[in-house]
Amino acid sequence: MSESQVIHHSALPLTTASIAADLRTLGIRNGDILLVHSSLSSLGWVCGSAIAVIDALLESVGADGTLCMPAHSGENSEPSKWENPPVPPEWCETIRANMPAYRAAVTPTRGMGKIAELFRSYPGTLRSDHPQVSFTANGKQAEQITKTHPLNPQFGIDSPLGELYRLGGKILLLGVGYGNCTSFHLSETLWSEMPKMKSGACILKNGQPQWTEFEDFDYDSDDFDLIGAALESETEYTRIGRIGNAECRILPVKESVDFAEKWIAKNRSDSVK
Repeated sequence: MSESQVIHHSALPLTTASIAADLRTLGIRNGDILLVHSSLSSLGWVCGSAIAVIDALLESVGADGTLCMPAHSGENSEPSKWENPPVPPEWCETIRANMPAYRAAVTPTRGMGKIAELFRSYPGTLRSDHPQVSFTANGKQAEQITKTHPLNPQFGIDSPLGELYRLGGKILLLGVGYGNCTSFHLSETLWSEMPKMKSGACILKNGQPQWTEFEDFDYDSDDFDLIGAALESETEYTRIGRIGNAECRILPVKESVDFAEKWIAKNRSDSVK
């Protein structure tokens, strides 16, 4: 077996019970409102795969808590801006005319990982109504978090991220870095100099699919790792621990968004002077 084929296991197989215990050690409590960004492969060998992880997360927040995840579907977007992979320019009009409309019950996630993709179909999970950057939630505050999601700004204060901000939610980076911390996009919407761009998606209007163009902020996560590093060095908001092989971080939505807003205003403004 080559080195690239070697599977590096944690000392013991991970189970729903062991993951739930590690989550409690990290600081997750009954009643928490938890937004999870995750990588299943980072954990090591899990008995039950993504099902076990979701069950552990739901157990950790309890009946009084709420579990949330991103359920983004970026394929439903302006094709001329696609990069991974790009499509020939002459295809774009055909794609716009034939892209299936977003439907919360069936539209799959893209690039969110196995845990988030499975969670959207879990019993009791609700999904917000945005064709590109929907969020899912399951638990006591699920309806409040997902009921409103404007087309633009998609990550603004009236989106599910804004509800998580107001409700005092927590963020769990489960085996992923700050580059995946979607809440920092809410901080971007609060920066007065944030550039904008034209976008588009297929949505249902009067029951019929319709390609719809709209303007939104030109979101950019390239410096999110720098924001995270500054957050950790300048505050005590972040708690770091491990679940299996995965390094994990827990941080508060509101305080982290407020910190990132100030960081962006200072550092991005300096970079464009």
